[in-house]
Amino acid sequence: MPDCPKTRQFLLRGLLVLLFIGLFTHCSENSDKLQQIRKDGVLRVLTRNGATTYYETQGAPAGFEYQLAHAFAEHLGVKLEMIPVVGLDEVFDGLADGSADLAAAGLSITTERQDTLIFGPSYLSIKQFFIYNRDLNAPIKSAEDLIGKQIRVLGNTAHVNVLNELKETHPDLTWAESRDFETIDLLEQLADGQIDATIINSSEFYANRAFYPSFRIGFSAGKPRKLAWAIQSTPGNAGLTKAIADFFKIMTENGKLARLIERHFTFNERRSFISTQTFLQLKEERLPEVKGMIEQVAIEYNLDWRLLAAISYQESHWDAEARSPTGVRGMMMLTRATAEELNVDDRLDPMQSLRGGARYYKKLLSRLPSGIEASDRSWFALAAYNIGLAHLEDGRVITEKNGGNPNLWNDVRENLPLLRQRKWFESTRYGYARGDEAARYVRNIRDYYSLLTWDELNRYRVPPPRIAADYLPAEYNRGFDAM
Repeated sequence: MPDCPKTRQFLLRGLLVLLFIGLFTHCSENSDKLQQIRKDGVLRVLTRNGATTYYETQGAPAGFEYQLAHAFAEHLGVKLEMIPVVGLDEVFDGLADGSADLAAAGLSITTERQDTLIFGPSYLSIKQFFIYNRDLNAPIKSAEDLIGKQIRVLGNTAHVNVLNELKETHPDLTWAESRDFETIDLLEQLADGQIDATIINSSEFYANRAFYPSFRIGFSAGKPRKLAWAIQSTPGNAGLTKAIADFFKIMTENGKLARLIERHFTFNERRSFISTQTFLQLKEERLPEVKGMIEQVAIEYNLDWRLLAAISYQESHWDAEARSPTGVRGMMMLTRATAEELNVDDRLDPMQSLRGGARYYKKLLSRLPSGIEASDRSWFALAAYNIGLAHLEDGRVITEKNGGNPNLWNDVRENLPLLRQRKWFESTRYGYARGDEAARYVRNIRDYYSLLTWDELNRYRVPPPRIAADYLPAEYNRGFDAM
């Protein structure tokens, strides 16, 4: 090739272009993700649909991971954009291609994932349960009992690792993996008898157990695992990594993380199966007759209908003619004096009773101290509905004396039972009260509310599209892999 000025100029320009592209790519990969999030004003979060992660109810987002991500977005001073995907493959792919800033999807920390991902502080420790349907299967208490069973688990999860470890000592163990499933799909297959066993996280089991009373824990396998948020392991994510660590430190110290965990996971472990089954039975038998009225009153008073339904169930089991030995009557079990105060002429009229109860609840809500945050105000108002504002205030005073925060429901709930003890109530302004009953009252309503919420999630959930390769015989998959 002749050495001419035009050729040299052309080559030089080409080298400069390649150098520019290389520098641009390097700078892009190492740009500060946190600064970009604040500049854009949006935090993009990958998640999965489920009772323990993210779902929409009546057009509003909900779920543990959503609540946590929303708090982090507020901490950063930006808006939140949740990006729900199906299966863990889509979560990891989305992080790799930059579709989102982080993943909040109930991810467990594993050595393999740490090769490409950075995990934030762990917010929950979980066990991995083998579960079975006792109505359809004999008890599964060990790995030997799994031999010959139809087992299906979520693909690309730590559950697969557990099975691979068991297979080393039990070579006849077989199972199927699905990358297009979520936990609810596995639970439905187990309920219908399509599979004999599966593995799910302990948090997911407790969150869904009320809907599947015949499910039992066979045994726990593998080591307990920690759940955490994940971001892609790149130099540009250093600032975001620190921001996540700082956020969780604050959430831990101010007690908000514990409150979120308690609200979404803990209560199911305490729930009585008898009371749960009674609720589910009456939900089918009685709720349809009164649901329209409950929804109408909820709209009138700007309440979540499920909360009003939970309160009315706790009060009367949705019985418009209910009566207690103390003389309270009707759907919302109003006393005669309270009914007169609320202009309720007929306590046995379900609409009047519901409206009266809604007015009373809203009145209590408005009279709570301003220092109680929105996330806890409902629980304080419900406690006051049960024992009155005066006794509730005594409980808050005792809580503060014991070193707790009188504006946190978790702290006050622990101290309310002390109102039964003379050494505590004789120094209060209003004296003895059955504070333990008020705490139980709130807990029950919270449980019923969650059951109604998750029932809607399960009932109206749209199944994800299926990945055909996961359902073909093994020999077909081997043939495709070779292509």
